[in-house]
Amino acid sequence: FHCGGEAVHMAQGEAWIFDNWRRHRVENRSAQERIHLVADTSGTAAFWQFACGPAVPRERWRTPAWQPEHDAQPMTETIQHSPVMPAAEVELLLRDLCSELTSPTDTAEMRERAARFAALLESFVQDWRQLCALHGTSGPGQPEFRRLAGAVHNAAKPLAEGLVMRTNGVGALHVLEARVLKHLVLDDAAPHVTTRKDRRLEKPVFIVSAPRSGSTLLFETLACSPAFNTFGGEAHWLVEDVEALRPGAPGVDSNRLTAAQATPAVTATIRQAAVARLQGAEGRAPTEAAPLLEKTPKNSLRIPFLRQVFPDARFIFLWRDPRENLSSIIEAWRSGGWITYPSLPGWDGPWSLLLPPDWQSLRGAPLASIAARQWLKANETALEDLQQLPREQWAAVSYHGLLADPAATVRRLCEFAGVPFDQTLEQRTAGALSPSRSAHTPPAPDKWRRNEADIERVLPDLESCWQRLSALG
Repeated sequence: FHCGGEAVHMAQGEAWIFDNWRRHRVENRSAQERIHLVADTSGTAAFWQFACGPAVPRERWRTPAWQPEHDAQPMTETIQHSPVMPAAEVELLLRDLCSELTSPTDTAEMRERAARFAALLESFVQDWRQLCALHGTSGPGQPEFRRLAGAVHNAAKPLAEGLVMRTNGVGALHVLEARVLKHLVLDDAAPHVTTRKDRRLEKPVFIVSAPRSGSTLLFETLACSPAFNTFGGEAHWLVEDVEALRPGAPGVDSNRLTAAQATPAVTATIRQAAVARLQGAEGRAPTEAAPLLEKTPKNSLRIPFLRQVFPDARFIFLWRDPRENLSSIIEAWRSGGWITYPSLPGWDGPWSLLLPPDWQSLRGAPLASIAARQWLKANETALEDLQQLPREQWAAVSYHGLLADPAATVRRLCEFAGVPFDQTLEQRTAGALSPSRSAHTPPAPDKWRRNEADIERVLPDLESCWQRLSALG
């Protein structure tokens, strides 16, 4: 776990309690697969007395035996969204926010500003409670609720300058917007929420490619610069946390998504999730004016969908020699380290990497044929979708071109993305690029020949697409 910039290690069988205010991410740098069970809980009084009380001596620890006949019934919450957030919840959230309020510069002026900011929020709670008493929380009076929310947002802007959260350094205004204002009214589309939120998602850059084509290397190279914000790595959750977009949902039988699936509700959900998970270089707070950089190979099948959700999105299309790419896909399947779907209806065993359309027809096929289908569908679909866009909205790069001249390649991509080729990127690309963290085995010339016989059998089916990719230059 990386928490607050410090790496800490969780041992097998340990249970930790996390402070949600702190920025954290999880990395597994070993070759052994890990499963982390995460439970969000409000907790009973008995739970918190146990969690916060003195540590129980090891000799009094007990290990309950598994009882297969015991039918445990976990208690789960029932979410009942109110059209208007109740005053008690508003008060709880804002008091939590104010308890974390601080400034990197401890001056009399900043202390006064923090006090005025907290007083503003306290007044807002009182006015919100009055509106709830007049109109209730079932829906009537929404224009008045929105006007009050807009007024406090406008008043908070100048006061919040320089104020941050103590435990994660995120700006106070951003936290006020993300944790409170945008949730106040269920169907809130007021500009006080969307204007700032949309600025943080302007002109995002998506790296699209077949799996195992070098996208992690390209992403890590670009993401080292503060010129980009990211999600810290691949963001499968961005799409597949939405139940209607997962394979198996009505009308969705693979990772292929079109603009039709990007309904207004889905679009709002994804953009909200994106803003909440933005981070800057090395896990820092996001840079205000930096575009989002994202790479998830499944997105090679989702370009029309992403264009609907992010209308000004730009795309970097990365492709790789199919012989090398197929060999890497085959090795990923064999390793068991890239499982994306533990079970699929009618498929024997887990599925790894991208799920192409008509994957069902591959049942019983050799692994090289599965890899070839993944490579072909990812590249063909991405190329066809991108060629429907204005040429200035996408750029193509080959993996070999990136390795041969990283500085020139990255400089060109920065120009395309509208960000500076800064000192960090200049230093990163001054020599040969280091292997990415997802490299399965060390790079080596002609490494693909380990699987040469299998690859040669499927290569003729890929020849036409390979030629189209080579013609991109």
